[in-house]
Amino acid sequence: MSRAGTTEHPSSAVVAGDDKRLKRHFGPIGLLFTAVGSIIGSGWLFGALNAAQLAGPAAIVSWGIGAVMFVLIGMTYAELGTMFPHSGGVARYPHYSFGSFASFSMGWVTWIAAAAVSPIEVLAVVQYSTNYLPWLETLDADRNAVLTPAGTGVSIALLALFVLVNFFGVRWFARINNVLVWWKLAVIVLVIVVFLVTAFHPGHFTDYGGFAPYGTHGIFSAVASAGIAFSFFGFRQGVELAGETDNPKRNVPLTLIGSVVLTGILYVLLQIAFIGAVPSDAIAKQGWEHVGANFTAGGDVLATFGPLAAIATVLGIAWLAALLYADAIVSPGDTGLIYTGVTARISYAMGRNGNAPSGLAKVNPAGVPWVSLILAFVVGCFFFLPFPGWSQLVSFVTNSTVLSFGSGPLVLLAMRKQLPGQHRPFRLGRGFTSVVAFLALFSTNLIIYWTGWDTNWKLFVVIVFGYLLLAAHQTFAKRPPRMDFRHGWWVLVWFAGLAVVSYLGTYPEQSKHAGNLGVLDFSLGAVASLVLTAIVMALALRSTLPAERVTEILAQRREADEASA
Repeated sequence: MSRAGTTEHPSSAVVAGDDKRLKRHFGPIGLLFTAVGSIIGSGWLFGALNAAQLAGPAAIVSWGIGAVMFVLIGMTYAELGTMFPHSGGVARYPHYSFGSFASFSMGWVTWIAAAAVSPIEVLAVVQYSTNYLPWLETLDADRNAVLTPAGTGVSIALLALFVLVNFFGVRWFARINNVLVWWKLAVIVLVIVVFLVTAFHPGHFTDYGGFAPYGTHGIFSAVASAGIAFSFFGFRQGVELAGETDNPKRNVPLTLIGSVVLTGILYVLLQIAFIGAVPSDAIAKQGWEHVGANFTAGGDVLATFGPLAAIATVLGIAWLAALLYADAIVSPGDTGLIYTGVTARISYAMGRNGNAPSGLAKVNPAGVPWVSLILAFVVGCFFFLPFPGWSQLVSFVTNSTVLSFGSGPLVLLAMRKQLPGQHRPFRLGRGFTSVVAFLALFSTNLIIYWTGWDTNWKLFVVIVFGYLLLAAHQTFAKRPPRMDFRHGWWVLVWFAGLAVVSYLGTYPEQSKHAGNLGVLDFSLGAVASLVLTAIVMALALRSTLPAERVTEILAQRREADEASA
């Protein structure tokens, strides 16, 4: 039964696949472990300390809030990822519902964010390694870790290694990743158990300012700025690699939701163990806010270069410290490997959308978008220059990545209207969908607001630069794509609204001299984000492409796939 160009089951006219040379080598464990491996990267090595400094013991609550938010976002992508199991899906789905302008806007933000993750993981490896190779990094006047020239060279070499491994294809990568993830899970569980058994002080949760010494502001700041949101980004692999798994119906929802639940439990337990194991005198000196500066051994501030290993050292557990220093290479290294491939697949997706050079979609015989992979390496190297330390990059990646996820809830609702009869292997309940989508978009807007104006203004500058690139592409491309601007203009309202709310807000606090006005306190900022969510959702759903245009876009993608096979 036909309706508006759709059928009850997929037809050749309503399919938008991938280049046939992409290999479907990810099984359920392989895809799940790719997400888990992404999540357990550098975030677990630094996040517990950073969260405790912003929220105190209430950082436990921050991890729980972050997990719930990403489960909501993951649920919206679970339906889309099984409908359209295409590599680079986060960048491609807006194209199907809102056209080229919206998809470029979201794809550009997604790509910039992903391109920075592998350098972040390299910096985590180097930062921990500085404990035994002190020539890699030094401390600046504010005691932030900064790369030395030699450290920059080592960082570039590590990033090149990530590219080389990805170049040989999915099957080799998946086998390596599965082994590394088992290692990472074992180490994090071991750290939790050892800290709880050997050095757990219950008084840390109530003394030294109480459970939440910095109030709700600290709790929610930690979600965005301490590496909590950053740590959960790896769930996206269920979408980005959906075109390379053997059973999307089963594997995509399992990966998107299961990875967040599994790692969320581990992170909450790790935060509990960390708070209980921190040396009491380190808290007593200056409170939780400066606890990292008081992990001392031999006169060195070890927490700067590795907080978990620093605790193990102070407690005299040398074997655990050695294990953590080894894991500080394995965990971030594995995540860096994953994100190098993901970054390539996002620009691959933009090339297939037509709003970026088509050469980015070229695939080698091993099934790898090799041009996009080289671009990821070149751009990744630049992130070692303006953001020399791990913590300086995390906030920028957090707001840009979360913003890119915000299109998922909108596409989910749009597709219910545009392709109501399209086969959905995984489907959210009818009365449940709108609530989940609204909460997912609201969560996105809140995290960006909590990140703070000092980071957000940089994101908006990058977005403007992206539009300049789009204008150049439209001007000089031989066959520029149809922009569908009247169906994607709402993106500008969304971006402008986020900028205004952030500028008026109190994140970070005015004492940080970020330039924000501090007019909106915590409650008013949340209300403003709620109103913005409702406005953006209403405008986007009123601007969707007609079903006929959606069918046309999907058919164009299928024809391009067949031509490249």
